[in-house]
Amino acid sequence: MAKLDVSGIRKVFELGAKLADPIDLSIGQPDFPVPEQVKSAAIEAIRADRNGYTVTQGIAELRSTLAERLSGEFGWNEPSVMISSGVSGALLLAFMATLNPGDEVLIPDPYFVMYQHLPRLIGAVPVTIDTYPDFRLDPDRIESAITSRTKILILCSPSNPTGVVASAQEVDAVCQLARKHNLLLISDEIYDLFCYEPHVSAGRYSDDLLLLRGFSKSYAMTGWRMGYAAGPKQLIEEMNKLQQYTFVCAPSMVQWAGLTALEVDMSAEIADYRRKRDMVYSGLMGRYELVKSGGAFYLFVPAPGGDATAFCQHAVENNLLIIPGSVFSGRDTHFRISYATSDAKLKEGINILNQMAERI
Repeated sequence: MAKLDVSGIRKVFELGAKLADPIDLSIGQPDFPVPEQVKSAAIEAIRADRNGYTVTQGIAELRSTLAERLSGEFGWNEPSVMISSGVSGALLLAFMATLNPGDEVLIPDPYFVMYQHLPRLIGAVPVTIDTYPDFRLDPDRIESAITSRTKILILCSPSNPTGVVASAQEVDAVCQLARKHNLLLISDEIYDLFCYEPHVSAGRYSDDLLLLRGFSKSYAMTGWRMGYAAGPKQLIEEMNKLQQYTFVCAPSMVQWAGLTALEVDMSAEIADYRRKRDMVYSGLMGRYELVKSGGAFYLFVPAPGGDATAFCQHAVENNLLIIPGSVFSGRDTHFRISYATSDAKLKEGINILNQMAERI
């Protein structure tokens, strides 16, 4: 535990709680509500007394539906699927099932915060791969970081914190590297629905990987804690074994509601977030040199002056909450904006950021 720090995101949340009415562009959580039909399905499951433990791997109805969808999407033959307590829960189970102390995990930098810390809980070693300045995956950079201790390569597309969507060529190259060096490829696709350009899943190029998807971002079910993992049967069985002794199972009523969620059309919400992305990008591009995100609901923006932590502290003084890049990276040169909030808050935030850039 001495190797871990309190999440920088949580620190910002705590700061926000002290402000009366902050302009909060920090939290990676949809600002739209859970769809009504999904709420109703969860309520109905509770009233039908579906409140006890489920089987560890998740209810058969949801697993079979997800397996059928993956088979249709990728042509996989009877994929093994388990329901997890969020994608974060699946990540922990995957690392515990595959890593020994001293093993290495390759992580593109910038990265989701858990990618760095979860391997450390097991005594494994996170190894970062620089993707600056455009946040694209360079196969040569990845391959040069592979050693005899490398066991896992992580792909996150769309990316948190950059919002960048990997191209078909990049995804194909990553899959080839994993095969060549006998690595487990973990493809984190929690933001797969929120793409504003074509999303290419690693599942198109390989079935010998661990695919992670979930319901938290797509349907605003962040507090309901449910995701799923699909991959090699032996790995899924080991993850299920671990789930017995950790999470036990994903919340029962949420699993039943998940069946309904899979049938909900989220295209209006996706279109709205594309519009918000364009609004923030066009509003800042005159004073900031930023990479246009292709998915999720983030922009990773260079901080004027080059010190993101100092810049974010000044932002708090202006009633604005943003996350310094050091939370997501070995560098502290950028800050993350989440545009998952109201248009009014976004306009206020854009104005404050532009005023701050002018002063600096």
